[in-house]
Amino acid sequence: MPTNQSAQKFGTAPVFFTAISTILGAILFLRFGYAVGSVGFWGVIFIILLGHAVTIPTAFAISEIATNKRVEGGGEYFIISRSFGLNIGATIGLALFMSQAISVAFYIIAFTEAFEPVFNWVRETYGYHLPRQVVSIPAMLILSALILKKGANLGVKALYFVVAILFISLALFFLGSTEYSMTSDFNLWNADFRNTDNFFIVFAIIFPAFTGMTAGVGLSGDLKNPSKSIPLGTTAATLIGMIIYFFIVYKLAGSASSEDLVGDQLIMSRIALGGAIVIPLGLAASTISSAIGSVMVAPRTLQALSIDKSFPSKSLNNWLAKGRAKDNEPINASLITCLIAIVFVALGDVNAVAEIISMFFMLTYGALCLISFLNHFGSSPSYRPSFKSKWFLSLIGFFISIWVMFKINTLYAFSAVVLMSLIYLFINRYHKHRNGLESIFLNSLYQLNRNMQVFLQKAGKRKAREWRPSAICISKDSFERDTAFKLLNWISYKYGFGTYLHRIEGYYSKATYQQSQKELDRLISSFDKIENHVYVDTIISPSYTSAIAQAIQLPGIAGMENNMVIFEFDKEDPERLDLIIENYSLARAGNFDFCILGSSRRKFNYNNNIHVWIKSSDTDNANLMILLSFIIGGHPDWNKADIQIFNICKEYQANETRKQLDELVVSGRLPITNSNIEIILEQENIASREIINQKSADAGLTILGFRGESLKHEKSELFKGYDALGNILFINSNSQKDID
Repeated sequence: MPTNQSAQKFGTAPVFFTAISTILGAILFLRFGYAVGSVGFWGVIFIILLGHAVTIPTAFAISEIATNKRVEGGGEYFIISRSFGLNIGATIGLALFMSQAISVAFYIIAFTEAFEPVFNWVRETYGYHLPRQVVSIPAMLILSALILKKGANLGVKALYFVVAILFISLALFFLGSTEYSMTSDFNLWNADFRNTDNFFIVFAIIFPAFTGMTAGVGLSGDLKNPSKSIPLGTTAATLIGMIIYFFIVYKLAGSASSEDLVGDQLIMSRIALGGAIVIPLGLAASTISSAIGSVMVAPRTLQALSIDKSFPSKSLNNWLAKGRAKDNEPINASLITCLIAIVFVALGDVNAVAEIISMFFMLTYGALCLISFLNHFGSSPSYRPSFKSKWFLSLIGFFISIWVMFKINTLYAFSAVVLMSLIYLFINRYHKHRNGLESIFLNSLYQLNRNMQVFLQKAGKRKAREWRPSAICISKDSFERDTAFKLLNWISYKYGFGTYLHRIEGYYSKATYQQSQKELDRLISSFDKIENHVYVDTIISPSYTSAIAQAIQLPGIAGMENNMVIFEFDKEDPERLDLIIENYSLARAGNFDFCILGSSRRKFNYNNNIHVWIKSSDTDNANLMILLSFIIGGHPDWNKADIQIFNICKEYQANETRKQLDELVVSGRLPITNSNIEIILEQENIASREIINQKSADAGLTILGFRGESLKHEKSELFKGYDALGNILFINSNSQKDID
């Protein structure tokens, strides 16, 4: 025996009828005549084509996504939230719900226009202008009571009845004629396109007529087979509606003058057979069916939002998510929807918000098209829809949606974007744990990154590239001190690329792998507190040498090969220094620039300058030292610091050295003033270490060069004896760098 819940499941017909009754709705009866009279036959044809350049790709996108996996309650919201993530999905979903709820009021107000003959009779007979709320508010209350009592099942049954009236009205409209049509010579060849300046104004009025194609998607949670019903019902309604519109525009253009089309909003009643009764009845049927469609869909969107805990109150989420026991009808969400609609019906006119409602719908359609487009390039193997759209159609739909938003009303478009951003920030504040985009966007980025890296690899073989640092740093002491990470972050901020590897000592096993994941999460969490531009990872290795050998063979995270290795040791406990020196030859074998950071217990003093010390033996090192000082100094941490260059040379070399440094600074456009370049003469009885200790005792960072030959002879002693200094960066360049 089927359960009560399964017995309520619908087939394809409700999707089609919900969509087609919304497409052929209020705008058709009230505004299409005005549109034809304003911009002419071809103007409205172009409006229909442009509108469907958005709606057809959206219909295909929905059909594609729906045939991949079951679309659950919430329809459009479910698709967006499961593709872009719950936070972004909730942001668009809230706007979508408000648009759907206000649309109920819009259709009820339009339904009231069907009683225009009654309002005219009262005015002519009694001289009294009845307010439209006399009809609209009772109509909204009756609709609310029926929906709250009977739910979607009543709405679907009513749909069959009103759609029948709708199509009978349209048939009688096409069968009707006027005196104008008897004498008119209108045909496709003499049809005009006038008032082009008003094209997008009229488009904004007409576009809501095309937005009904997704109305049936909101019933997804109540369908027996959404993967079949949604594509078939949505696509059929969209294409049939477009074809009917073409014929309606042709009929209107040939049946009345432009003045009559603009001046009489119920012009169709003067054309149709029995139009005085049939067209108001058709208008009433179409608007009430659209209102029924919206009042069925909006609560399901709100219910899906609450099920996903989109609201900050747990009790509110539970209350809105609650369904009626016998049929799972979203009774509480329906109550909220009806209350919102009643408020806007009482206001009597939603024209002021009509355009911004269109903005939200347009934004929704753009998001759906973007999802479909991204799935063509970045989907996982599990994405196997039985219905496939074309990627270029989805891309066209996305761009036209955004473009049309700003063409209709730039202020409203910006307002919609700002409001959506504020909603997202609010939701993101109390749902931090689910921050970020979901797999669809990440998969697309991975695919794009892969293709870019392949391209860069090929391009790199064809031509030489300008040097920029692509550094890799290996450290076991990540949780003891962060000086190496800071240095790498400064290098990576604007001009370079950095990969920081936290070394875990041991052999690769399940235990060390789990340890690496925990420590990686801990590192990422701690580094998130600062502005981070470094890729962080872990490396498991039994020895320092094997870790270096593995690391220097890794491809660069930016798609270019790594060209610099950074090591770090504690100046007060330099036991690791010997291990670094032992692996100098290993790193140099790969033509890497070799950097050693001597970390001090003193914190970086960012207000003090960066000191660069150049000696006569630093032929290859000098340019790299200056370039790195410039790159590091470009980070906001060092915005109050200057770069000072000190050159220790023999007396006979002083003038030439000064000239070379001045020319280098000028030709290289480096932000170093002449006053910050100091030439120091060598003295026989004073060691260079003593001079450096004296001059740079208060420096924020000191940069020194060293040669491989000196390292072989002096070993660790080469890096000692700088006790007065804070943090020191020792540099050994693989080759002389050009400063252009």
